[in-house]
Amino acid sequence: MWAGILPDVLWKGRTGRGVRVAVVDSGIDTEHPALKGKVKESVEAVPEGGQILFKPSTSGDQAGHGTACAGIITSIAPDVELHSVKVLGPNASGSGEMFLMGVDHAIKQKMQVVNLSLGTTKRDFWGPLHELLDRAYRERVILVAAANNLPQASSPSIFSSSLISVVKRAGGEPFNFGYQYGEVIELVAPGVQVETTWPGGGYRQLTGNSFACPYITGIVALMLEARPDLTPFQIKTILYAIAKRNEMAATERVV
Repeated sequence: MWAGILPDVLWKGRTGRGVRVAVVDSGIDTEHPALKGKVKESVEAVPEGGQILFKPSTSGDQAGHGTACAGIITSIAPDVELHSVKVLGPNASGSGEMFLMGVDHAIKQKMQVVNLSLGTTKRDFWGPLHELLDRAYRERVILVAAANNLPQASSPSIFSSSLISVVKRAGGEPFNFGYQYGEVIELVAPGVQVETTWPGGGYRQLTGNSFACPYITGIVALMLEARPDLTPFQIKTILYAIAKRNEMAATERVV
């Protein structure tokens, strides 16, 4: 039953080579030794003439959030092709409009996986975001979103039918991710005291759902290197099956 979806079959020996991964976030420090040469494109949202345009980024990552997520992704899939889509400012905050346009840009650029370690609690943006997520699903763009760290619903992670939603848990083995039963959150992955890259060439230990999300993004990239033809539905089905299997194995070990 499990032979075709065992992790060893899916990603053993894979590095994510050639898989296009967008990080919609606060930018990426492209000069960090662990990330140098891994970021193919770096753009940022710029309001201009009543529109939001994406231009080559010159401001790097002033918040650190995007650099941290990129480091986790490349720790799992070191040869992915990273694309930085900067929509957040120095305090890792930004407007809903820029967030929407960042997701739209990633879809238009035909990214294979999009890491969304951010979200909005403003319901005015939920409808437009849902439409974007459905478009991504139809166009075979895999979206991986972090749940809100606070007990408050946020988009896009609430729309689990169109993407993969992730929450943190303790534990350091990224491939031993699990499944969370419920209406919204689907997968649980390491997100407590995660050591990852930080602007300026350093590293930090960080905790939050934001840092569980890129583990799953990296794993999806490995899967797409092995099977580029997998659809979002197939990716989610395989991840569910492995996660539930991991949970069953953990229960058996406890007993």
